[in-house]
Amino acid sequence: MLTVHHLLLTFTAATPVELDDNAGAAVRGAIVNALLQRFCANKEAPTCADCPLLNVCPVAALVAPMRDAGETGGDQRPRPYVIRPPQPRRYAPGETLTFGLGLFGHAAELFPYLVMAAQGIEVQGLGRRLQENNGRRGGVRLQSIDAINPLTDARQSLFRAGQRQVHAPGMPIGPAEVAAFAATLPDECLTIRFLSPMRLIDDGRLVKRPALRPLIQRLGIRLTDLSAAYGDGPLPVADARALLPLAESAVLEHDKTRWLDVTSYSRRSRQSTPIGGMIGDAVFTGNLGPLRELLVWGSLVHVGKNAVKGDGWYVVEGERRDVSDL
Repeated sequence: MLTVHHLLLTFTAATPVELDDNAGAAVRGAIVNALLQRFCANKEAPTCADCPLLNVCPVAALVAPMRDAGETGGDQRPRPYVIRPPQPRRYAPGETLTFGLGLFGHAAELFPYLVMAAQGIEVQGLGRRLQENNGRRGGVRLQSIDAINPLTDARQSLFRAGQRQVHAPGMPIGPAEVAAFAATLPDECLTIRFLSPMRLIDDGRLVKRPALRPLIQRLGIRLTDLSAAYGDGPLPVADARALLPLAESAVLEHDKTRWLDVTSYSRRSRQSTPIGGMIGDAVFTGNLGPLRELLVWGSLVHVGKNAVKGDGWYVVEGERRDVSDL
């Protein structure tokens, strides 16, 4: 059974912090760098895949999880986490900055390493290098970590600044929680709010107009991969392939999306990668009841390209609600 733990990390800006539209990539890079700096035991290895400690290393389990022999797909499993990016803007000293982190299945056992990585962000900073910070990234201080359930708004305190002990996350979201929330949604009209760029490829082309069929198709593949890598048992929902005709027949009633062009720069490859996509609201009508659970799962695990960098985050709802603090 696949489960998801969602965390909310709260920081205070100690110096000016500036985040642009690739805020998710900046957060992901800060976490990965902190993990490598604190816990990598073989920094001479060119990549995790080349390291003899690969199978026993918590850093590799988070940064570069490799498939076992016999597993289908490429060499790497999907990463066991997603970023819910902070608001891209400038933060003055004393202002609060928050971002989310989702952990899949048994990867929640690696939570202590992520706590230490979050504290490591205090050392290396976050965001752009600013002249007023003497060419350094913005300084931040970790204030709290909470487990949250985005479907019910329930919250559990895991860490507070000055607190000696950290509590393990105890609010897993699984099939029962997803089914219960999905049952509260209408079955003939749904709004999907793309909160971070949704970048889907369909038949070799970028999807630039909201459509449920490529979203459901990609989501089915993602849930299959996540369940195989981090779950225990069958898929949490019905086979997405059987739902494709319903998704194809759904009508895009209102399209309030726009395309946001964003790039992410890799210091390792010294290349910029496009991570832009659709953001905004799309309202669909049709026989949507059988699609509800699958769509709710997608809101928890993200869908499409660059999910690990914060892309593909959306919420599904029957009526509009404020999700700015999720």
